[in-house]
Amino acid sequence: MFGTHAGFILAAYGIAILVVVVLFVWIVVDGRSQRRQLAELEARGVRRRSAATSEGDRA
Repeated sequence: MFGTHAGFILAAYGIAILVVVVLFVWIVVDGRSQRRQLAELEARGVRRRSAATSEGDRA
């Protein structure tokens, strides 16, 4: 099917798939970490600048 270069072609596809999977897992794990850190900051009273103030204005 791939001829004499089958090993190279399959290795290239395998590495590309591995890189995509690793990046996907990294994004998911980092997203969970960021949400956890944000929750900890908000629990300590630190608010986002984008959050509205008590009067409805932006800070």
